[in-house]
Amino acid sequence: MQTLEYEASWDKALPSIDREKIEAIFQETSLSGNQAVAFTPLWQAMNYKGELLVTVLVHNFTVNQFSFSKETILYIEHNDVLAAHEFTIPALTLEAETSMPWAFIFPVESMKAPPTLEDGRLEFINAF
Repeated sequence: MQTLEYEASWDKALPSIDREKIEAIFQETSLSGNQAVAFTPLWQAMNYKGELLVTVLVHNFTVNQFSFSKETILYIEHNDVLAAHEFTIPALTLEAETSMPWAFIFPVESMKAPPTLEDGRLEFINAF
């Protein structure tokens, strides 16, 4: 059965309104849909450096641990790829059948076009 976990710093700092939203979305998306690892969008924003921040629920639907090591992830809006970046995230290791919120930061140089921040989603460049 899929469980929701929080990385320690998220667990301490996450406002209760965001936690409630994450938990509600998790309840709606805790089934695999035949994907090993999947993303459910939560929100996206631009920071003061012009970087794109995309917050998602990362779902590991497999029976094995999963970590991000040189994983190329695409940011897509309206079927257009607007950013691509390779992520290695030692702090993000998902146990089997676990979901966790995470913010992916796309550097300015990884963006191909300015995002509208509407209907954005993340995808692996090579699906599992």
